[in-house]
Amino acid sequence: MMTEEAIECLRSAREGDREAAERLVEDNSGLIWSVARRYFGRGVDPDDLYQLGCVGFLKAIAGYDESYGTQFSTYAVPKISGEIRRFLRDDGAVKVSRGIKERAALISAARRTLEQRLGREPLLSELAAETGLTPEDIAVAETAASPAESLQREAGDDGFTLEQVLGDDSETERVLERVSLRESIGRLPEREKQVIALRYFHDMTQDAAARVLGVSQVQVSRLERRAIGRLRESLAEE
Repeated sequence: MMTEEAIECLRSAREGDREAAERLVEDNSGLIWSVARRYFGRGVDPDDLYQLGCVGFLKAIAGYDESYGTQFSTYAVPKISGEIRRFLRDDGAVKVSRGIKERAALISAARRTLEQRLGREPLLSELAAETGLTPEDIAVAETAASPAESLQREAGDDGFTLEQVLGDDSETERVLERVSLRESIGRLPEREKQVIALRYFHDMTQDAAARVLGVSQVQVSRLERRAIGRLRESLAEE
């Protein structure tokens, strides 16, 4: 419960009292930091995350109405996290390197050329021959540059999707979690990353992925299970 003094300070801040607003930010810095910490390790300096959280907190002050029947802190937390999420989503905390972008553009152009020439979707081996890249390089480049729909693509007889490693949160939260999943994929060991790329971003069977990688189907199955386990653990820690 807020003290009467804190309530009066909140009212003054809402009416434009800058000193009252600064005092509220200072008194609630622990709350702001606790929310900001959820987003550490996503390419943004912790102090910048805190400042974004402060912006969200000030927006909470401006929008709070005591008639809502909720505690101010309960109202403020989603405002704080929302400001941080908006920045991560719109300003792109996860950057794809220029080299990867250029490679993805080359692959996309080759894919269009082959589609016109062959009258069908080209095979990965045909793309490799056209671009001079290895199938693994193509898979990794398209994984990094591909849209979120790939996370919803089913792979395997059980219809498993990468998006199933995400929670059942709001759409805003899910957008951020997809970004987080992309980061986690990037941290996988190279062989596991290749398996995920071939299975989920190229919709290959385990047998087809095994032929591309030059390993057995059993090895692909083990690598896939290990990669999915790592992804779940990584997201659970965030």
